[in-house]
Amino acid sequence: MSDAERKTFTDAEALAFHRYPTPGKIAIVPTKPMATQRDLSLAYSPGVAVPVHAIAADPDMAYEYTSKGNLVAVISNGTAILGLGDLGALASKPVMEGKSVLFKRFGDVDSIDIEVTSKDPDEIITVVKNIGVTFGGINLEDIKSPECFRIETELQELLDIPVFHDDQHGTAIICAAGLINACHITGKKLEDVKVVLNGPGAAGIASLELIKAMGVHPANVIAVDSKGVLYEGRTEGMNQWKSAHAVKTDKRTLAEAVAGADVLLGLSAKGAFTPEMIASMAPNPVIFAMANPDPEITPEEVHAVRPDAIMGTGRSDYPNQVNNVLGFPYIFRGALDVRARRVNHEMKIACAQALAMLAREDVPDEVAAAYHGRQLKFGPQYIIPSAFDPRLIWYVPPFVAQAAMDTGVARKPIADMDAYRAGLAQRLDPTAGFLQKISGAVLANPKRIVFAEGEDPSVIRAAYAFQTGGYGKAILCGRENLVHENMKLVGLDPETAGLEIVNARLSDRNPDYVDALYARLQRQGYLKRDVQRLINQDRNSFAASMVTLGEADGMVTGVTRSFDQALEEVLRVVDPAPGGRIMGMSVVLAKGRTIFVADTNVTELPEAEELVEIACEAARAVRRLGFKPRVAFMSYSTFGNPMGLRSEKVREAVAMLDEMDVDFEYEGEMPPELALDPERRANYPFMRLTDSANILVMPAIHAASISTKLVQSLGGATVIGPVLLGLSKSIQIAPLSASVSKILNMAMMAAYDQPVGDEE
Repeated sequence: MSDAERKTFTDAEALAFHRYPTPGKIAIVPTKPMATQRDLSLAYSPGVAVPVHAIAADPDMAYEYTSKGNLVAVISNGTAILGLGDLGALASKPVMEGKSVLFKRFGDVDSIDIEVTSKDPDEIITVVKNIGVTFGGINLEDIKSPECFRIETELQELLDIPVFHDDQHGTAIICAAGLINACHITGKKLEDVKVVLNGPGAAGIASLELIKAMGVHPANVIAVDSKGVLYEGRTEGMNQWKSAHAVKTDKRTLAEAVAGADVLLGLSAKGAFTPEMIASMAPNPVIFAMANPDPEITPEEVHAVRPDAIMGTGRSDYPNQVNNVLGFPYIFRGALDVRARRVNHEMKIACAQALAMLAREDVPDEVAAAYHGRQLKFGPQYIIPSAFDPRLIWYVPPFVAQAAMDTGVARKPIADMDAYRAGLAQRLDPTAGFLQKISGAVLANPKRIVFAEGEDPSVIRAAYAFQTGGYGKAILCGRENLVHENMKLVGLDPETAGLEIVNARLSDRNPDYVDALYARLQRQGYLKRDVQRLINQDRNSFAASMVTLGEADGMVTGVTRSFDQALEEVLRVVDPAPGGRIMGMSVVLAKGRTIFVADTNVTELPEAEELVEIACEAARAVRRLGFKPRVAFMSYSTFGNPMGLRSEKVREAVAMLDEMDVDFEYEGEMPPELALDPERRANYPFMRLTDSANILVMPAIHAASISTKLVQSLGGATVIGPVLLGLSKSIQIAPLSASVSKILNMAMMAAYDQPVGDEE
């Protein structure tokens, strides 16, 4: 598969992503209030003088009074930008910002990128040495070999904080984890396996050092570069780091070295391994072809000649991805939490062993979804955990922290490791987890989704992203010539985009759609010619008919018209679900929480009975999404103080639920702060919620709509939806003029494996 075929976005989309709405991917956000003069006085002068004196007296107090303890610098000079080569320090900044984002997303580690405009190792060492006091750790990135070895080694001696070159050690750790499990499966012992490495650069040499530290015998390891085997006495193309891994052997070529080997590690280039080489390996060979973007040999080529092989690559579309994001966030998380002075071999080995053990655990649904529906059970096809395994954040860092404590590099030992694990689990970001669960489930069970407004450029881009992302088949409803014109406008080639286009006027299914819709509407004042006009001219009617007659699994609309209008058109074709309540529910993802708000779009002033139905429908939907529903009925009143017309409706709804046998927690009436802040509930010991509410049922549509739009407009929150609930078919209505990402999110909701409105 070529780069062009693998990309799920256009170049223009990539540039727009990095440019809008704010250039770049990271920002600085204050952690303390800055609203009053007193706040400013505490934050800066004169209050800041107090911690200044404290740190001057005891430098370790910097960990207590500043962000140092959770701050990592990502530093590069751009000489080895991921697969792109030496393009300079400034060009590396998007990558380094991305690395900082990954630190936050996976390890909840704050990170800032620093690009150094020098290729001189001495200058880089001097720069980092002089700024190192600011940070709790240093992550070196994309610095070419062999300079990276010296830079890291000297900085480790000069600084008393972890210095970690991820290009070396990240790959080494994940590779080692895979090797541990591959040996476990094949019954081989680390001390006995014969290993061949092709590509002794930064990652390759680090991998050799780590597996040797784990027990692989040095005499059993052969490294091969572009000039052949690293053998004792060789002088051409050698340096001190390669020489350390030269062995006494008469083998001189890669093919000779591979013959009879148990393990083949590739960190070189596409096509470096041949089927003949693989065929010559020992029984049950282990091959990690980790060149990116294309491996040295594909799993298909390997298994054609060696079905007994265990295979891993750097690619996410094959099993056993050697992905650095499994390592560095958790290495630093554990190291920072014990204030480690360095990351040593023991900590790296602990990380590798933890990853290996995690892969042997029962696999949760979130991980199964991320693997596109493949059988997920520890074995040859699953020896390395998924990067989206939600357990990583609390499973791996304790092993790293314990190793730091055991080897004496920890300055702040953890007394209660169980409490530490519990604290780590709370760091999970449900924003990313929620979206990953939805997308993962769709990847496991792709669907045909019709995009009703298929001529719109944003809809075209979202449909392309949906289909190329592996979520299913995207169908654009529109006129072919206009769709093709707009495809070109957004940088897509109509000949190669692979998107199906259906024209309502020209479709050979038109008569069947007319007959089906006429049978539905003939006693509601519609003549057959009226229905024919609807199918020909109203794309919502046509697209919804495709879904109703089973020719598409779901539908997305709403980008070019209001929610109410789109819903009215859809309801002409699609029935409500039996016992369902048609309503809108917005998903608010903010500050580590996932909150569901209902009803945001359908019932303007719900009566008590309708509030009950809204609560029940929302609870069913939230449970399908993997959450335990806890409903809070919102009001300006707090349990009767003060009373009003709307609050009375809420009180009636709660009383009605008291008489029903429902399977979810509920309480009300109350304001948001009481529903969401456990500390506020001390004055109300009678409250029935066991934890903060995650479903907020609003007393009226204006309250729901205004609150979600206000939160989104102010920033700091992601709002998905409103998700349409209560229909018998999976149809979603995107916001008017929605962005590509919002349309894509709604398409994934439409394709989610349990159609909205179905019972469990």
